[in-house]
This record gives sequence, structure tokens and C-alpha cells, in this order.
Amino acid sequence: MGFHVTNMQLNTLFQTWQTNYQIYAPRNFSGGGRFSDTDCIRYGTIDHVEEIVFDKKSDYSFKEVLNPISQTLFFFTEGETREADGPQKGAVIFLRSCDLHALRRLDDMYLNNGPADYYYQRLRKNLKVVLMGCDHSFDNCFCVSMGTNESTNYDMSIDLQPDGTYLVDCRDPEWNSQLETASSEQLEVIPAHVTENHTQVHIPENLTADVARSGMWKEYDSRCINCGRCNFVCPTCTCFTMQDLYYSENGKVGERRRVWASCMVDGFTDVAGGGSYRKKNGERMRFKVLHKVLDYKQRNGYHMCVGCGRCDDICPEYISFSNCINKLQNAMTEVSGS
Repeated sequence: MGFHVTNMQLNTLFQTWQTNYQIYAPRNFSGGGRFSDTDCIRYGTIDHVEEIVFDKKSDYSFKEVLNPISQTLFFFTEGETREADGPQKGAVIFLRSCDLHALRRLDDMYLNNGPADYYYQRLRKNLKVVLMGCDHSFDNCFCVSMGTNESTNYDMSIDLQPDGTYLVDCRDPEWNSQLETASSEQLEVIPAHVTENHTQVHIPENLTADVARSGMWKEYDSRCINCGRCNFVCPTCTCFTMQDLYYSENGKVGERRRVWASCMVDGFTDVAGGGSYRKKNGERMRFKVLHKVLDYKQRNGYHMCVGCGRCDDICPEYISFSNCINKLQNAMTEVSGS
């Protein structure tokens, strides 16, 4: 059911949510940018709807809510281990359509790719999603090309109106009854979504792993500086490594953490004996690109990339992932000899 609501009515709803949930949304962190005196938009807890940034794309994705950058799994002593405390509340998270599609990719990797990941699962099972409507395309977005510009799998949607009010489509029965009581105006609401992006990509229908033999990847040996920023802002990258942290007071006592890892940085493919599968940056770029638009689809039926464009936004060397995708057609022609 759809509603036309005010800030005050939404904030009243938020107060009821906070009994059982933490609320996460893209918000502005003053002075938190990558450069001096710049701000950063990323996901954090909020108390009021006025804190949500609707008119800009978040610099970082929502995934750190469900998959923290550094997460303690358990504590250990010489004779025993103790699991780290889990979340005390569930989560309500505000997502744009591309990120809601990315959530499906995270579920594939952590819940359906063999045994379910326990630490992800305990956060995911108590998650509610609020879809943020997009009334225009942001820089570098190519969600339309990736088919992620529309979503229907949400508990509630929200669209900010020019007059500062909100249009809401609610599918959660409990929330719906609360909004019925609070709002005097009910109507049909269809979440806003973009139908065209300035940036467009074309993934060749004949794309195969043979494209790995193309010379296009050598360009990135010199251009890429293997900083890994593209992986860390990507909502569908899921790799992590394990670290044991030993306390200085007792070298046999500590904690085990899992920490984000990146296929673009040094050491990711290192193996015993000093070997490394992908030493060159072009080889790493090839692996990342083909994982996003080839082998993941072969396994799951749809592409891993959701077209959010954050990788293009953050790259310090101005490497465009979308341009790389659009080079694949010529690369296939090169390797096929036709």
C-alpha cells in the first residue's frame, strides 16, 4: 500500500524500528573524504530521515553493514575458544535498486555457494530493506545495461518529493498498519527508477574465456597501480583473508579476524613456495573483469556486476570498468581471428 508522508511521520516510524533494528542509510560524513577538507557519503546508522542523502550516490557500498571490513570471529586462549558476540538487533537498510540486486549476489556467495556462511547468515536473517527510488542517473552508472535499474523485492520503498515530503510503498504488514494510522493520504506508489544512463555497456553474446588471450589486458600492466579501491567499493566483491591477532601481554592469547581482501593487490594469489598466479596488474584486471561479466553468469545465470559505477568513481588512475567491458567485443574478434 502506498502513502504520502512527512518527515515527522517517518521519524515516528523510525522510533518504532529502533526497538528491534539498527537503521543504516547513506549519510554524509563531514571531513571523512579521501582528500583534505572533503566529505564522504557512506553507510552509517541514522536516527532521522533528514540524515539520509538522497541526491548523491554513496562513495562506498552498503556491504560493510553485512560484511564488516574487519570482523572478529572468535577469541582464543591456550585451552579454549569463545565466539565473538553477534548482533543484538536486526538491521533496516536503505538501498538503491543496483545495490538491492547486489544483495542478491552477496546471498549467492555467502549462503548458496556451498555451506552457508554462519557470520553472514546471522546478520542477513534479520535484515529489512527499504528501496530508495532513483529519479535520475548518476555519473558512471550503467545499471540499465546490466538490468538492475528496477527492483521489486523490498519491504518498503521511499521517494523524496520536491516539497520535502515522501512517497512510500510499504509491503511489510506491521509497518503498513503503522503508516495507515500515521498518514491521512493513501495512494498507489511506484518507486522511481531510471530508464537511461549516459554510460552504456555492451557485453558480447559470444564472450568466452578465450578473451583472456587478448592483448587488451597488457594496457593495465602500466595503468593500474593495484591499490584495490575498485574491489573495496564494489557491492559484489566478497573476498576476505584471515588474520590472527595476538595480544602483547600473552603471545598465546588473541582473536581471529576476517578482513577484506582484494584480487587486485599484491599477495592475493601467493602460494606456498613463493609462487603467485597473477603477478601482473593486467592479469589481475582480466581476472576481475571476467569474474564480473563471464564466469559468474555461467554459474548463476546473471552477471555479478550491477552497474553502480563506484569502481569508475574511485579509481585514482581513471581506469573505467565500463570502457573495459566495451573493449571485449574487439578483443573477442582479435582472439577468434575473424
